[in-house]
Amino acid sequence: MKKYEAIFILDIRKVDDEGAAISAEIAALIKKWGGEMVKSASLGRRQFAYEIKKRKGGIYWNYVFTAEPDKIKELQEHFRLDERVLRNMIINFDRPEGESGVLSLPDESEESEE
Repeated sequence: MKKYEAIFILDIRKVDDEGAAISAEIAALIKKWGGEMVKSASLGRRQFAYEIKKRKGGIYWNYVFTAEPDKIKELQEHFRLDERVLRNMIINFDRPEGESGVLSLPDESEESEE
């Protein structure tokens, strides 16, 4: 099994619970296919630099999970026609241990030095 990172951008108008239901759906699919969800985090609402499907903003979700390589295409195809998902991107997670993802939120345990 390989480790992957995924970013999903959800349509604000089609999601009632800030994406928690889709997050649970993604985790269930990965578990059903024999993978494991390592981390999932809502990155909140963000404005786009340009409109996507006539939307000016969306809800971003970041996932780190393990799965078989042949299941990645299935996961993308499953959500390709889902009208709640504006965009998704799945990449190999090849960062050193302890380093967070590209769009990850900072750990709450870290304190800023001033």
